This record gives sequence, structure tokens and C-alpha cells, in this order.
Amino acid sequence: MQSETVPLLQNGQHARSQPPPAAPRPPPAQRSQPVHIVAVRRLQEEDQQLRTSSLPAIPNPFPELCGPGSPPVLTRGSLPPGQAAAKQDVKIFSEDGTSKVVEILADMTARDLCQLLVYRSHCVDDNSWTLVEHHPHLGLERCLEDHELVVQVESTMASESKFLFRKNYAKYEFFKNPTNFFPEQMVTWCQQSNGGHSQLLQNFLNSSSCPEIQGFLHVKELGRKSWRKLYVCLRRSGLYCSTKGVSKEPRHLQLLAGLEESSVFSLTAGRKQYGAPTDHGFCIKPNKVRNETKELRLLCAEDEQGRTCWMTACRLLKYGMLLYQNYRIPPQRKALLPSFSTPVRSVSENSLVAMDFSGQTGRVIENPAEAQSAALEEGHAWRKRSTRMNILGSQSPLHPSTLSTVIHRTQHWFHGRISREESHRIIKQQGLVDGLFLLRDSQSNPKAFVLTLCHHQKIKNFQILPCEDDGQMFFSLDDGNTKFSDLIQLVDFYQLNKGVLPCKLKHHCIRVAL
Repeated sequence: MQSETVPLLQNGQHARSQPPPAAPRPPPAQRSQPVHIVAVRRLQEEDQQLRTSSLPAIPNPFPELCGPGSPPVLTRGSLPPGQAAAKQDVKIFSEDGTSKVVEILADMTARDLCQLLVYRSHCVDDNSWTLVEHHPHLGLERCLEDHELVVQVESTMASESKFLFRKNYAKYEFFKNPTNFFPEQMVTWCQQSNGGHSQLLQNFLNSSSCPEIQGFLHVKELGRKSWRKLYVCLRRSGLYCSTKGVSKEPRHLQLLAGLEESSVFSLTAGRKQYGAPTDHGFCIKPNKVRNETKELRLLCAEDEQGRTCWMTACRLLKYGMLLYQNYRIPPQRKALLPSFSTPVRSVSENSLVAMDFSGQTGRVIENPAEAQSAALEEGHAWRKRSTRMNILGSQSPLHPSTLSTVIHRTQHWFHGRISREESHRIIKQQGLVDGLFLLRDSQSNPKAFVLTLCHHQKIKNFQILPCEDDGQMFFSLDDGNTKFSDLIQLVDFYQLNKGVLPCKLKHHCIRVAL
């Protein structure tokens, strides 16, 4: 009998079901290729090697994916040979409205495209960047899974839809802290589970267990404006509602939506566009739907934790092992990038580069992490130099009081004059994980600032007030008990110390111009 722990290949297929290798084709004529195309192909080859050799043997909880039927997503090698080498232009938008047209291969995944954008935009690659499928006319958006093919997803999008390049720190957070994502009262098992709640993810990935997410949801009736509060349960076979109270007997369960040919989206304007009863709406959208709203299965949870639980469970039940493989791909793939030469830059990019003049000759800093560190060191040195010159009575380029009010504006975590609602929206978009933060100008006090921080999937605001001591201006968020000469010092301190905050500052919200 075949063992149930056979290592999985791509898309959940067993090694024994591999088709015979295709006959070799004559090599194409030699021609030069753009550097980024070669880089991405090297990354794809490394990705394929990691998927087939570096992953642990885990039971396959989705045997239906091994059948001859069509898989939920296309993978490399599943495209026709003639289409595999095709190229296509894709337009990517950033959070500030800027965009960039990128030429990609037909078999490029969302992960590879994100790494290409990170490399060309000189960002720090921390594996939290993601590609967002945004439908403004439907008020829907979702983060693409790393294994999804960009060209295939774009073929299902309407002309008004677009891709966004954005951070998402919560992309795989449920693998690290599953108990924060799945409240105990919402999870049940159709069969006895031996692992208990601490073995939650193992049960989700174990084919012998049948996880269920259950609870009340507001459900919008198809083709109508009304919403009904129903008892709903999510299983591997789909989302069901009970027609009789909280009964889960088969005769009382009615299918609301399947997961195989659909994707789960979050609602960006549920109250305004669909009359949703709460701000925590999500949607199960059939892949064939482009502009019609009558086929959308719209749902609303009572709070953000509930919505996160339902959406995460939908992802796990639909993709299962593919998500685990995406999470387990080691970060050593980034080691390939230094072997490539720097891609060709535009004139505007060449005019804004980080430089190092510590040696006899200046050099351009290509490493994004090193460039960010150099910028912070320069900011600290500028502050110390200005303060020292002022004490000695020399003319300072900027008075310390003036310097402390502007130096933070060079930092990625400072977002300027945005509203409270906008700051909360940015935090939600980039992932409700502990320690995610940003700083902004205060709307109520023109001399103050506000720290917006996420903790336990809730967003909290802390006002940073100016205070004067011995004729010198400081900033504090604990009524002057802990004082800082500028906001950079404040952020540095609370990244190392929790202080009066519920948690340390860990991730900062960032917007990158493409």
C-alpha cells in the first residue's frame, strides 16, 4: 500500500504521477535578453528545485488535487509549450498612485514578480511584499498567493481592475500564531482530534481530520439588497448555511458558495456600496465574474478577528499544501540576486542614489538594507553635529528646534498629514500583526503627532506631545516621563522597549513609488 506521507511535488501531485519528460526541442537562436528576465528565470529554477527537494514529507490533505481534473491554479509546466515562452506587459500600481509597466513571462508567479519589483525599486526584501488584485468598481481586493500566475489572474480581471504592489505582514502569520487567527469557539472537528488546539494547523493539513469553521454571519441575499443573519459553517466542500437555527444536519444545510472555482476577497467599501451591516465584510467571488454583482456571495462578520478567521480558513481549505510550501520556501533565494548586475535605471533613478564617502573614493550603495542603515546614521550624525555647533555658538544649518520638527519627514514610517481613518486603513491593508505602526501629524493639535499601532488585531492611537525642559524642546508620549529630542529617537527607543505601549514597535507601514 502506498504511504500517505509521500513528498508532494508542485500543485499537490505525487511523484509517481509525473508524466514522462517531453522530447527535447532544438535550442532557439542565441539573442540577448534583459537582465531582469534572466534573473527571474534563475529564481524560478531555484524555486522549482526547492519545491521538489527541500520540503518535508507531509500528508496530503487534498487528495482531490492529485486527480486528473483541472487544478485550482495553473503552475509552471501546465501551460502549453507555445505559451510558456510568451511575454506580456503588466501594469503595476503603488499606493501613491504611481505605476510601472513590467514585461513578464506567461509563467511568472506573483512571488517572482514581487521580487523583481523589490529589486528594481531598491526596497528591502523581507518576504512581506505582495501583489493585490483590486476591483474598484466592485469594492473588492485580495492578495494573490505566491504561487498564482499573474497572467492567468489578469485574464479574469475587468478593464477597471488593476494590480497593486503592497506590504502584507500578515500573509503567513497564521502559521506562526494560529491561536490568534482561529478562536476556539469557532473551530470544530467532525472526527476526534488527538492534538488539541495546539495542533490546529496540523489538523488543517491532515487528511484524516475534517476541520469546520462555524458561527453567525450576515449574508446578503443574491440579487437583493437585504442582509440576513445566518448560522454558517465552512467545510472542505464549501460554505453552508443552516435553514433551521444552528442545526448542522445534512437536510438543514444549504450551499452558499464553493471554493474550488472562486476566490475570497475583502470588502473595501461594504457599507457604502452594498449596505453592509458592519465594516468587516468579505466576499466569495466566482472567477468567471468580472463586472456583475448579482453573483457575488457577500458576507459580514461582527468583528475583524471573525473576518480574518473566515478568510484565512478559506485560503487554507482551498490551497492547503500550496500555502505551506509558499511559507516554507527558504529565504536563500535572495542569495542569487547579488550575482546579477544592476538593472538599467532611468535618469530619475540615477539622480537619487545612496552614496558612501567613508573611503578614499565615493561609491554607490546598491544594497537596500545598507542604504537604509546609512540614511539612519546620517540622520543621527546630522542631529548631533547641529546640536554641538549650536552649543559652541557657531551658526548651525538648522536650529535644533527646527531640526527636530523636520528630520522625521525623511523616514518611511512617517506618513504626514493623513486622517485617523486613513491611518487605520493603511494598517489594515498591510496586515493586522502585533507591532505594525506608523506616525502621522495630529489633526487636533498642530504641534503634536500620533503613533498608530496594531496590537491583538486592534488599532490604537497614542498622541506624542511636545514638552519644554530648560529651554529645549522634547517629544513624549507618556506625559514627559520619557523625553526624546526628535521622533527618530522616540521610534528607536520603542523598537527596543515596550514602555507604556502594549507591545514593541516591530514593522512600519511603507509606501513605495514605482
